[in-house]
Amino acid sequence: MNVLVTGSQGFIGLNLLERLSRIEGLNVSTFSRDDKDKALEKKVNSADFIFHLAGINRPKNVEDFYKGNRDLTQRVVQLAKDSGRKIPILISSSTQAAFDNDYGKSKQASESILETYAKENDSAVYIYRLPNIFGKWSKPNYNTVIATWCHNITRDIPLQVNDGSVALTLVYIDDVVEHFVRHLEESGRIGSLFPGVYPVYIKTLDEIKTLLEAFKESRITLSIPRVGKGFERALYATYLSFLPTNKFAYELKGYEDDRGTFYEFVKTLDSGQFSISTTVPGITRGNHYHNTKNEKFLVIKGEASIKHRQIHGDNIIEYKVSDKKMEVVEMIPGYTHDITNTGNDEMVLLLWANESFDRENPDTYFLEV
Repeated sequence: MNVLVTGSQGFIGLNLLERLSRIEGLNVSTFSRDDKDKALEKKVNSADFIFHLAGINRPKNVEDFYKGNRDLTQRVVQLAKDSGRKIPILISSSTQAAFDNDYGKSKQASESILETYAKENDSAVYIYRLPNIFGKWSKPNYNTVIATWCHNITRDIPLQVNDGSVALTLVYIDDVVEHFVRHLEESGRIGSLFPGVYPVYIKTLDEIKTLLEAFKESRITLSIPRVGKGFERALYATYLSFLPTNKFAYELKGYEDDRGTFYEFVKTLDSGQFSISTTVPGITRGNHYHNTKNEKFLVIKGEASIKHRQIHGDNIIEYKVSDKKMEVVEMIPGYTHDITNTGNDEMVLLLWANESFDRENPDTYFLEV
């Protein structure tokens, strides 16, 4: 299948090209504002599907709205008709098409051109009226406030908000392109004129600002918000994509003494924290128990002996572990435990605890194994 993407260097275009690159059997051609009209004619003539993403939303002159949206759409459609084939066309329109402004009117005119093409040419057409889109490769001060804020906060520029209660309707770029590519399998059918993108997120400016500030602060507090699913997952990925290249890394502050080192790595809101420690040969750490707190130990370098004793008993349970076998040992509530580096080299231990360390209530009580 030959696929043409107009506006290929824009925010949506770049993300769509990445997605298309993972589909076998596609021959993808592109058209951007730097290309000549003659190139567009040739590419439309060979296209089996057109993603028409090119458009103007922030021109210097009002007439450019109509040149970059309505007129370019008319040109693409006319070339498709002249080809004599029923080429499916997908266009990225905007929710602004329902409003009485020049951008909206130019988008609405583009939609009308495609609706006419669908009827007269019996071709599949997909008109996506997209709300605010956010995600990687978006442009600050151009695409969305999220792009601007992600750019600013990762460069220590304060976030400005006049009315934090203002709510935005948002869709994530990965969800947008995933909906787009599904239509490739529908080639030759009559398309759905106004399909939707899901999920849709309704978030206030205050909610977005609070999350972005928490993402930045997490490098200091090590406490990361819930970023495993939904809007938070998408926003965190967007935030990270705006980090300057010299800020990809950050240093942890830990503790060091004659026994070795200890570093907290990341703390979650409700699933504990991860830490890492090093221990020199012959040294024993621990000799304490917890009533409710529990931990998982994984030796990732060296070898060690991990011992447990139920605090009311005398029986000692020992596990000998090393980096030769990735084996997790649980620290059981009510059992005092220790870990000894039994090797000749430094031992490195990865630890997970089900709760973040609380100095006021550590639930840790000294008792030798």
